[in-house]
Amino acid sequence: MRVNMKRALATGAFIAGSALLLAGCAGGGADSTDGGGGESESDATLTVWVDQNRADALEGTISDFEEENGVTVDLVVKQNEKIRDDFTAQVPTGKGPDVTIGAHDWLGSFVQDGLVAPIELGDSASAFQEVAISAFTYDGKVYGLPYATENVALMRNVDLVSEAPATFDDMIAAGTAAGTKYPFVVGLDPANADPYHLYGFQTSFGNSVFAQNADGSYDGSQLTVGDEAGQAFAAWLGQQGAAGAINLNLTQDLAKEAFNAGESPFILTGPWNTTDAEAKGINIAIDPIPTAGGETASPFVGVQGFYVNAKSENALLANQFLVNYIGTEEVQYALYEAGNRPPALTSAYEKAAEDPIIKGFGDVGATGFPMPSIPEMGSVWEFWGVAEAAIIGGADPAATWTKMAEDIQAKIDG
Repeated sequence: MRVNMKRALATGAFIAGSALLLAGCAGGGADSTDGGGGESESDATLTVWVDQNRADALEGTISDFEEENGVTVDLVVKQNEKIRDDFTAQVPTGKGPDVTIGAHDWLGSFVQDGLVAPIELGDSASAFQEVAISAFTYDGKVYGLPYATENVALMRNVDLVSEAPATFDDMIAAGTAAGTKYPFVVGLDPANADPYHLYGFQTSFGNSVFAQNADGSYDGSQLTVGDEAGQAFAAWLGQQGAAGAINLNLTQDLAKEAFNAGESPFILTGPWNTTDAEAKGINIAIDPIPTAGGETASPFVGVQGFYVNAKSENALLANQFLVNYIGTEEVQYALYEAGNRPPALTSAYEKAAEDPIIKGFGDVGATGFPMPSIPEMGSVWEFWGVAEAAIIGGADPAATWTKMAEDIQAKIDG
């Protein structure tokens, strides 16, 4: 597979913006054995941190970029669990890579700590799924080149229920009619529930954690989780807990086992559980999350991408690498094949969506919201999940939800 790297930079504004980016980031330079070099562009070494799967996907085509730009790209394989901490530790010292792979929800702390530089996409931004660009947008600037999206959706055993349910009540009725042990399963932690998995139901009541700006980014000064719509969700959650439709006794593993054993026609889950279900011989379909509150059930979307080191001396080249290499259909599709997640680039997604499982998750993700990456989100999780678990377990929904919102706001203010 060959990648055409002769595509011109998008516009004159791209060139000007990238030149400014280079001037603004030329200060420290990355110089560790794990990091980027400071050579001139004609003999530069561009150091890129990736995990093993992404390295395998890129190695077959990386020579195209090297040959056509007269540079060397050093793909440094890092363990996923170490990338964020190592990047955070090395960049302030002038070390680290020129480019690193990473999740979009690292963005808030990365920007706050001055670790990453904005990238200039030019007209290329419109070629990506809107949710993917929004995920890497902070204060009106794009800080990452997205390559994949990930979210939960409703997985259905087609042999038990033939049609997708439109509402939560429809789903429970269909699951009950199927005669299985559980009408519906979702894995929860007994003490912390799972706000991530349950968020689609919450948004179907019109509730969000924070208000969103026009560009899709979040406003950390406007906590909205405790508003009237949030109270409506909390009341509904208490009802489902009392009825047993949402069950704290089913952990992630137990919910997965129940679905794979044919004990439920529905599970709320992500693409990470499809392979095992199919291996068990289950005929699966991926459906939209059924609405509980009447509005679209929009889950959180996680986006994977690549960041540019704010202290890289190869910032212009790094920007070219992202836009003109990582941003191509060939490479985005190769990354999809390595990770089995919907591509962020629309044309690559349309190709991958020939697989109905990928299309199912991708279509649901297109209606979703990026997981908030703002620093204030760090004050939310400890109170949110505990409140949900308490409500499912029988605590007063209104009082518990109000106290949760107050605790979150107090921690943000503090």
